[in-house]
Amino acid sequence: MRKQLSHAALVLLAVAGLAACMPDGGSTPSPSPTGTAASPSAGTPAPDTETNSPAPSPSAAPLTSGPGQGNAELAIMVKPSDTGAPSNFTLVCQNGVPAAESQHPNAAAACAALKNNPAIISPRTATARACTQQYGGPQQSTVTGVVDGRSVEANFSLRDGCEIGAWNAAKDVLGATGGAV
Repeated sequence: MRKQLSHAALVLLAVAGLAACMPDGGSTPSPSPTGTAASPSAGTPAPDTETNSPAPSPSAAPLTSGPGQGNAELAIMVKPSDTGAPSNFTLVCQNGVPAAESQHPNAAAACAALKNNPAIISPRTATARACTQQYGGPQQSTVTGVVDGRSVEANFSLRDGCEIGAWNAAKDVLGATGGAV
């Protein structure tokens, strides 16, 4: 008797698990004897039904290495330490030249750096990378905005060799307070 109850309990758990794995929680009718799936609720295609609708477009494409257009509107925050007051400034570039509204400490160098290689503020964050285990300091920076028509949201720190390399590549954009390394 105990063995039959255990078997029945395992069967119920298996059925419940399969139902949970189905997209609609197991409420889609099972296939008919002819082998075709019975129609789910009216007007709703079965999960495997092919549609003519295009797939949603991916989010903004990453910035590419090499020369860019030199157009940017960025908000830059550099924090010297966990408890230190952050420095905030804006950078606006048009064709590699700083616009009058830029509040960047060295806007000309930052705009030139972005025109030469807009990808410097979009560092790669590969999951499997070997980085030297060195500490460059407590500084952190955030850069948000648009470069050459593409959205940018990047974080910089100095916690290992890879992060230090990304920081140094972007030091002109991060400004005088960000170029401590």
